[in-house]
Amino acid sequence: MNPKQTLKNMANTLKMAKKPDKDEYQQHLRLVLLGIAGVGAIGFTIQFVFSVITFGR
Repeated sequence: MNPKQTLKNMANTLKMAKKPDKDEYQQHLRLVLLGIAGVGAIGFTIQFVFSVITFGR
């Protein structure tokens, strides 16, 4: 691992990276929020089912 080459690769990566535009940012935000809501809904469903099975003990 050559440190000079590593820094050069990092600089090239930063040059190629671009800031997302508004539409792309909103699409990623929707997907992330949908994923969080999905995981929350699954967790709520599991908790609800087990509380019904154990009669709320």
